[in-house]
Amino acid sequence: MPKRSPLRGTASRKAQHVNLVLRKNVNFRSTSTGLGEWEFVHNALPELDFADVDCSTDFLGTRLRAPLMISCMTGGYGGALRINRDLARVCQHAGIAMGVGSQRQALEDTTYHKTFSVVREMAPGIPIVGNIGAAEVAAMKDATDAQRLVTMIRADALAVHLNSLQELLQPEGSPHFRGVLKGITMLTRDLSVPVIVKEIGAGLSRDVVRRLLEAGVRIIDVAGAGGTSWAGVEILRRREADRRETFWDWGIPTATAVREAASLRAEAPPFTLIASGGIASGMDVARCLALGADLAASARPMLSALHARGPAGLQAMITQWITDLCSVMFLTGARTLADLRTRPLVRKASL
Repeated sequence: MPKRSPLRGTASRKAQHVNLVLRKNVNFRSTSTGLGEWEFVHNALPELDFADVDCSTDFLGTRLRAPLMISCMTGGYGGALRINRDLARVCQHAGIAMGVGSQRQALEDTTYHKTFSVVREMAPGIPIVGNIGAAEVAAMKDATDAQRLVTMIRADALAVHLNSLQELLQPEGSPHFRGVLKGITMLTRDLSVPVIVKEIGAGLSRDVVRRLLEAGVRIIDVAGAGGTSWAGVEILRRREADRRETFWDWGIPTATAVREAASLRAEAPPFTLIASGGIASGMDVARCLALGADLAASARPMLSALHARGPAGLQAMITQWITDLCSVMFLTGARTLADLRTRPLVRKASL
């Protein structure tokens, strides 16, 4: 397969995405995650020592130090090699999971394969998640290409991202989503690793989660609204005269998406629920778990910390998040994550 010149097509778009999320305000403007509306009930008699708190958990066959993942972000252009290398090293040291950005570019040519494969080289002992878009999955006749992506980075799972809003607004987007569910069903059956289905910041509704579970998916990432607006990112990439900002704040807030997905547990097969979309602190992680998630994932705050303070700064931030999560557990009398999920949350207006 011939190599393309650097920073054309998909590679150029990936570089623009990273530059925009680091340098521009691409937050949701009027929509919040909804997580800040919820507060824990303080337990003045926790009946345990802080040292007793255990926030470790199992994910994709590996014990994580904390229920945390650096979410799928980048790869597929020259500058992504250093970013993914550093992110992977930090994740390995912190004992948390990591996902790579869309590997679509890796299906186009071999130029930047190393920007993806470096992750496993730097992080041999943690769960690594591959990534491909829904439009690509809809066009797949079988699992061959998806399996190539898994093998490339020795992934423990493959995430399929549902980004219909982004594809609709992207100047070179491919809003071709007929057949996506059929493709996902095929991958859950034929791929060598589990399939994770995720949004990228507009959230998954209860009905969509139910349909995915019926298709055989057992790991869901709601990726709700309130953090980075990928609609906003694509709006900024458009020509000034062609910027339709109507959909900047489109989406289901993260807290709502988590609660709706978790409400299916009573009627669906067991599944793992990941909360992402605007997760910006250990307190956010704790709230997501108490709302029903098993794991929380974050992207832009991690990338921003790495960009501003380097690997040591990112490591320090992750350590603080984990400490804050454990502090919430102590202050609610929760020794384990299972205990935390039973602790009451109340809306601030009710306090």
